[in-house]
Amino acid sequence: MFDRPRHFLNRDLSWLSFNSRVLQEAADQTIPLLERLRFIAITSSNLDEFFMIRVAGLKRKLDNGINNIDEAGLTVRKQLANITETTRELVCNQYHYLDDIKKELERYGICFNRVEALPTKAKEWIADYFHHTVYPVLTPMAVDAGHPFPFLANRSLNLAVLLLESSGEPHTAVIQVPGLLPRIVEVPQDQAQKCFVFLEDIITTYCHTLFHGYEIKDIIPFRITRNADLLISEEDADDLLVEMEKSLRQRKRGDAVRLEIGPAHSHSLREFLVHALQIAEQDIYEIRGPVDTSCFMKFCDLEHYDHLRHKPYTPQCPADLIGNEDLFMSISEKDILLHHPYESFEPVIEFIHQAAEDPNVLAIKQTLYRVSGNSPIVQALAQAAENGKQVTVLVELKARFDEANNIVWARRLEEAGCHVIYGLVGLKTHGKITLVVRKESHSIKRYVHMSTGNYNDKTAQLYTDLGLFTANDQFGADASAFFNVLSGYSDPPVWNKIVVAPLGLREKVYALIDREIQFAQAGKEARLIVKMNSLLDKHVILKLYTASQQGVIINLIIRGICVLIPGIPNISERISVRSIVGRLLEHSRILYCHNGGDEKIYLSSADWMPRNLNQRVELLFPVVDATHIHRIKQILELMLKDNQKTYAMMNDGSYRRVAKQENDVNSQLELMEAAQLAMQSLVLPLEQKLKPMYRKED
Repeated sequence: MFDRPRHFLNRDLSWLSFNSRVLQEAADQTIPLLERLRFIAITSSNLDEFFMIRVAGLKRKLDNGINNIDEAGLTVRKQLANITETTRELVCNQYHYLDDIKKELERYGICFNRVEALPTKAKEWIADYFHHTVYPVLTPMAVDAGHPFPFLANRSLNLAVLLLESSGEPHTAVIQVPGLLPRIVEVPQDQAQKCFVFLEDIITTYCHTLFHGYEIKDIIPFRITRNADLLISEEDADDLLVEMEKSLRQRKRGDAVRLEIGPAHSHSLREFLVHALQIAEQDIYEIRGPVDTSCFMKFCDLEHYDHLRHKPYTPQCPADLIGNEDLFMSISEKDILLHHPYESFEPVIEFIHQAAEDPNVLAIKQTLYRVSGNSPIVQALAQAAENGKQVTVLVELKARFDEANNIVWARRLEEAGCHVIYGLVGLKTHGKITLVVRKESHSIKRYVHMSTGNYNDKTAQLYTDLGLFTANDQFGADASAFFNVLSGYSDPPVWNKIVVAPLGLREKVYALIDREIQFAQAGKEARLIVKMNSLLDKHVILKLYTASQQGVIINLIIRGICVLIPGIPNISERISVRSIVGRLLEHSRILYCHNGGDEKIYLSSADWMPRNLNQRVELLFPVVDATHIHRIKQILELMLKDNQKTYAMMNDGSYRRVAKQENDVNSQLELMEAAQLAMQSLVLPLEQKLKPMYRKED
């Protein structure tokens, strides 16, 4: 009854719907102007990854003669056609919003101009900049019988040039726009306003200096996106690190899956690119503006324009840690819940740092999926090994687009003396957990940190995640067993608290949903609140449909992909789907179960997708402290009341922005304010107690 195509959405079209919601933030007049521009850049960056992985994968299927039908009833060919249509509309909106933003920026003295429109003095500066800075690094590449079409790097910006000899014979050439030079160039001016030009426009203006004796008939910017998915046979790999390095080199040479191209005056130049790149017509996207708007990401940090950005937010010290410098003592007393970035990520870094320096710490074990470019956690782990601690680090080499970064860290940790492992064959290790083993008095004590997000101090300032410190013996025993499974030949034990994918997490999810169904069938209140990034697993969705039909109220807060459809009569009438897209990226995975009044909350590293439940090592763990359970439930309820940054899915699969009401609720803003107020309420009384008593004399 439930397992029918009309009861599911296509995953890739659902993702494009999410990216459209991201783009809608660029049109929100309540957001500071440069932040709106940042959403234009984020949309482009998201699309790049989508084409490099998802579209490339669908094209590979077709090339291999596979045209199967997905859960929504679409063939691979139909999916690609729908993706093209939807993406064209999204890109059209993107450049429409960009034009609006650029016009508004002019009111603040920030202007983007063509070189030809600049005054004489500015043109002179541009000419000097071209000849002394740009010209020396340019390499015009002829394309003819003796010069085949050059290999162009993935996502590089290029110029195609149509030339005419004096005899009238046409020729073509390609110029790569140097990626190491600023894409957006500021032109010095005496006026109060700032003037910017694009690097490709500068090259276009003075391109004739590269082709003496030829007339330039047309120049168009273009950019190709290549297949960047990695195919590695782990079973046949003697050294996974070496195999990954080989695959990364191959990634740069993947087939072209998208061509972005500026307006062309001549049809022949466009045809030249189509033929040279062997690109299909449906994969060509004509751009009416600067090709690749991800360049605005850095531009949005333009100095002296703080008034056009969000007021900076400083993550607060968690209330349980105020005044406590000894983390181990604090964690021994009670579990500590961290909500990033409302609360600082620094305690997590400090946890590893203190463990590295503490003479009583014997061992540190940690999983690393994504870390920052100059990770203080990796540095602390290396220092721990150099200090003689036993350090075991699982570095996930297959973390998409962080592979190269993780290879560097893996080698750095090995050089420091860490025992570096790369996980289980055929599985990505996505669970986030740290174990510190410490000698105390005459016993050994284990301290554990688990989280819904990565050990990345940079993204922890932008991604919402929940983390938990605990010295609970059962969690400690589970953590030890978990690392033994990863590093050796140990069979999975009977876990005390945690649940691990791919062995058991799916079954646990089923069991928790079934439990709510039993309460509903008994006429009792039954409710689930689920928050995650993506909901894609068909079998879990069928279980949710069953729960809804049986009377369970289900509130889903799904930021990105959701192929479940709410509000289907007699199937999903009791299910609501909401997506929050705001200043911060919603990343935490939370499961709330009413459980007959004995409320349960679980945190997890896993979204409900086949890859997470079947092909990844993931963790789900319960929150056992009643205070923390109450706090997390309040967070979820606040998100369900959000009417500023929330989109609700309709029963046709479309999303509508929740109507703004008299009582504005912006959950992210309120959580920021709540964290600041909590900090003040603790710090101010403390200051007052320490302040000397005195009476001001008249």
